[in-house]
Amino acid sequence: MENGKINKLEVVRKDEKGYYLKDVKGQEIFLPKDDLKSDVDTGASIEVFIYKDRSRMISTNLPYVQVDEFAFLKVKAIAEHGAYIDWGLEKDLFVPAEEQMETLEEGASYLFFVFEDEETGRILGSQRIEDFVFLEEIDVKKGDQVKLLVYRKSELGLNVVINNLYQGLIFTSDIHKEVNVGEAVTGYIKKVREDGKIDVLLEPLGYKKSITSNTDLLLEAIKKADNFLPLSDKSDPEKIKNALGMSKKAFKRAAGHLYKNKIIEIRPDGLHLIQKN
Repeated sequence: MENGKINKLEVVRKDEKGYYLKDVKGQEIFLPKDDLKSDVDTGASIEVFIYKDRSRMISTNLPYVQVDEFAFLKVKAIAEHGAYIDWGLEKDLFVPAEEQMETLEEGASYLFFVFEDEETGRILGSQRIEDFVFLEEIDVKKGDQVKLLVYRKSELGLNVVINNLYQGLIFTSDIHKEVNVGEAVTGYIKKVREDGKIDVLLEPLGYKKSITSNTDLLLEAIKKADNFLPLSDKSDPEKIKNALGMSKKAFKRAAGHLYKNKIIEIRPDGLHLIQKN
């Protein structure tokens, strides 16, 4: 049985109190009858989540995350020595104070890594993301499609966890659509550096050349509207979305780029294309 993991175990016998489950190595564990919504026959296999706190426990409620995985989880309570996190089980996940990288707030969600304490076997959470990613023996290469979990916005761009194993960065210059912290998205490897750091794109390599960015879309929309578009930073987000197919945040960023490059003027009534002789 793997501690902190979802295990598929066979029901070898049962009584009025519950079920006795066994794995392929012959290890046996008891499951109280109340933990199952319906009766299970002997010989059936069921999925259960097994974890150790102060004693070995078992739960049929599958958690949001298992050991050796990253996930955004909500803080339920904060105590002197740590925080208690909702991970989908009746007993909360504990994050010791020394595993926290910032001041946590109740009700807010943060990225945590779930790990098994080597000395006690207890399942804990940590915000020390860099301690749990691999910088060597990286098995992704340029062009590969990968799973990304966006966990932090920095001056350079968006920090991501790649395939639940590696740390990566999407540079601001490579972000052409709305992506928020906490989102799980598909990405593509741009470059694997010698130090183990990885550059990532949100589109396949070469895709940028065949599409227009939000800035290009906005400029084209202004031109099609006789060089004037009655939208501004005070416009309703839905109106912007319906007119351009982009969020208000993306619209403001695109308009700001055109303004800085002296392509448009931003006036109270909207955006005006600058006519050049």
